[in-house]
Amino acid sequence: MESPVLLAPRPAPAAIPGHRVELQLLTTLKCNLKCSYCSLGVGDVLGSQTQVAYGIDQLAAFTDTHLAGKEVYVTFYGGEPTLNRPMMAEVMQRFPHWRFQLQTNGTLIDDLPPAILQRLSNVLVSIDGGQAITDGYRGRGIYRQVLKNLAQVRGAIGGSVTARVTWGNPATTFEELDALVADDSPFDYLYWQFVADEQYGGDAVARREDVLRRLVERFFARTDALYPLIPIMGIVRNKLLPGRAQELYGGRTQCRASSHLLNVMPDGRIFPCPDLLYEPGMVMGNIQGNWLHASPLQQAPAMPCGGCEALSWCRGNCMKNLHLAYVKGDRRYRENVADPICGLLRFLGREIDRHDPQAWFARLPLPVRRQLTDCEVYEYVEIMP
Repeated sequence: MESPVLLAPRPAPAAIPGHRVELQLLTTLKCNLKCSYCSLGVGDVLGSQTQVAYGIDQLAAFTDTHLAGKEVYVTFYGGEPTLNRPMMAEVMQRFPHWRFQLQTNGTLIDDLPPAILQRLSNVLVSIDGGQAITDGYRGRGIYRQVLKNLAQVRGAIGGSVTARVTWGNPATTFEELDALVADDSPFDYLYWQFVADEQYGGDAVARREDVLRRLVERFFARTDALYPLIPIMGIVRNKLLPGRAQELYGGRTQCRASSHLLNVMPDGRIFPCPDLLYEPGMVMGNIQGNWLHASPLQQAPAMPCGGCEALSWCRGNCMKNLHLAYVKGDRRYRENVADPICGLLRFLGREIDRHDPQAWFARLPLPVRRQLTDCEVYEYVEIMP
């Protein structure tokens, strides 16, 4: 009788595939604003943790164990991360070889010392379009305050400044978004994300499509300079160079929650997605316990991405939307949030194709080509809105 063939067990998937990792360090869950759409409010997360429970030596031990040899870039996140400036300074001092980004509401950025500002490769500033819409979500006078603060510190910031728009209000206009990257604006780039809320009923999708159409037309109107809208830039890059859409993230989603985005809560727990901090089943690691598992947010058979026309350049971008809509089976969320957003992405891709991006790219001078293909901001945002 022949001996049975013993098959070697399959190795566990790497917690972080590839050679890079983003540590999104939530310095606090406290915030000085009360934005009406804040996802951290789900599950009573916002404000629940105001003190960091782990020490810098524990963070160092964790990174030595699990992130050794990887390129690390940190996003200081919150809450409002500038409410814990000592932690930001301590991390920068202890890990001087890392890259740093700040995601902030901009209301306190003028209080940051030059030593911190000059180390920031990018600053994502939350703003919601024009003055009326921003103040409506964030509070009276916030729009002007943010622009004033940025004008004051812009020269001290070492890297770029990106307007991060949560596109929630369907009344947002082309003119409001265009103004954020005008010549007199403190912003170098504009990034937007379609709000994960039920804001797509009635004519809301059609109104957004009208704005997207104009943004795409404006993007392709010039070849001497780049219209610096990260979502359009990223989609064009992925269409022109499809390998880029896969090589940095192991072929997985570009929101990075499947591959190398680690959201570290103040209490030390680690989650793959900053919008799912309220789900205990999403915990994938712990700083104090010095352990890390692969992200539980992965492509699943229930997700419809495999047959989608956008997969080659979108890569199934928002894992939270797909997880809630198709894995959790939340039909209302799928019909009112996830599916309309996917439809807008497909629309955006078709509009880009109408402008023959290959021919447009062929006319670009080399510096503009490099800005499109190698923009550092791609590494700090999801690219797909």
